[in-house]
Amino acid sequence: MRDTETVHAYQRSTPRSRRLYQRALQLMPGGTTRTSVFFLPYPPYIAKGKGCYIWDVDGNRRLDFVNNYTALILGHRHPRVCRAVREAISKGFAFASPTESEIRLAQIIQERVPSVEQLRFVNSGTEAAMFALRAARAFTGRPKIAKFEGGFHGTYDLVQISVRAPVERLGPKEAPLSVPEAAGIPRETADQVIVLPFNDQEGVERILQHHRGEIAALIVEPIPALAGMIPPRDGFLPFLREITQKEGIVLIFDEIITLRLHPGGAQALYGVRPDITLMGKIIGGGFPVAAFGGRKEIMSLLDPRSGSPSIPHPGTYNGNPVGMAAGIATLKLLTPQAYQHINSLGDLLRKRLNLLFQRTGVAAQAIGVGSLFCLHFTAAEITDYRTARTGDPAKLREAFLGLMGEGIFFSERGMGCISTPMSEREIDRFVKAMEKVLGR
Repeated sequence: MRDTETVHAYQRSTPRSRRLYQRALQLMPGGTTRTSVFFLPYPPYIAKGKGCYIWDVDGNRRLDFVNNYTALILGHRHPRVCRAVREAISKGFAFASPTESEIRLAQIIQERVPSVEQLRFVNSGTEAAMFALRAARAFTGRPKIAKFEGGFHGTYDLVQISVRAPVERLGPKEAPLSVPEAAGIPRETADQVIVLPFNDQEGVERILQHHRGEIAALIVEPIPALAGMIPPRDGFLPFLREITQKEGIVLIFDEIITLRLHPGGAQALYGVRPDITLMGKIIGGGFPVAAFGGRKEIMSLLDPRSGSPSIPHPGTYNGNPVGMAAGIATLKLLTPQAYQHINSLGDLLRKRLNLLFQRTGVAAQAIGVGSLFCLHFTAAEITDYRTARTGDPAKLREAFLGLMGEGIFFSERGMGCISTPMSEREIDRFVKAMEKVLGR
């Protein structure tokens, strides 16, 4: 990490966070319990949040454009969500038996996402991906899965392949290699994963046909988030539906992030009906709730009524009534007008940032869809993981810390999102803060 004035300014404004971080280093590896919130020199420690603002322990107030990585679509502490949670807690925290609330939340999801004929609740996106892929393998009797370069689907071994690997390790674009993302993932696991190039119909078709009869599932984020919030090219997602049907492959849409784009998710935006959908983040209203669901004939593999389901699915906190209550309250507040509001603000932010970059001659761009956006410090057209990696990480980091100093909470990797309490005023603040940062 370069010792810049931006870094020093951040350190001067966060002395209590620095002291807390030093304590945390003695207790947790790297001082955090979540890799995605770590950055050097140290992350700010948050004291509270309200609406679209957060305050750290040093009293710094910042506009929150991270929203716990897109989960808090209503911002912080929405009164109706708080009320629903308090009411749920007053009746008990958790039970070894179902509650009506899980039926109510499942019904809301099913009404909005018609491809989800049946679903199961879990506690994280990782679990949702794990069970969806297990179901696909059981349903098809095939061993392998296909995923895209840069696609993040949690920390399950089978999907921790070719997520953030250096481009030089990925092999040729026409035949990407399966690169384990972490130590401890056996080579045998990576060999079960076929890696595909995003937004490349010819490449996908060629690779899938080469592995015909071997692939159980193709899992894809309709808009790859960790890779840089990359929009799909026209026709690409419908093409994936067509070729997976042709090849007998279960199509899994990871909508854990993109469900915030439309009441029916990205699948409604792009007119594609997947076989299984992964959901999370907004469906828990800020609590650890996720789900996977889809075609009834696939989900029936989890049905225990025969005495021994093909796929057992325990989980102490699955369908936790507090998370269910928060999810119900959140989704009820997400009217079509609410989606339109945050999506239009996202469109406005990207437009104004790109005009700013053009006016100042900075090789940068804001891309994304609806309420989701990402900054890339490159002039190259971004269509996939490899082109996204052409961005200048040093400039992005300077912009990230500079925005923190201007009262904007943002993610180090350039990703951000809009929450419903925001208005054009908050968009204006972000753009003016970016202009100041670029001026330095």
